[in-house]
Amino acid sequence: MRQVLADCSASISELKKNPTALLAQSDGSPIAILNHNKPTAYLIPAETYEWLMDALDDQELSRLVEERRKDLDQAVEVNLDDL
Repeated sequence: MRQVLADCSASISELKKNPTALLAQSDGSPIAILNHNKPTAYLIPAETYEWLMDALDDQELSRLVEERRKDLDQAVEVNLDDL
């Protein structure tokens, strides 16, 4: 059995009837969309999705910075005034 990763859930039928009401009820939290009582999708508000994408971008940038910090001995020093 699959785990439902949301506090709020709705059937596909409920989603079809009034998706805007579901989003309003969830107050920004994800909604598990169930088909035969199994999660088939998650519905999240646009603001929440945008926040998640920003967080993933930040995580990727942090990983890249840490990876490049390992190669500091190969770095070339540059004077900002010379640019």
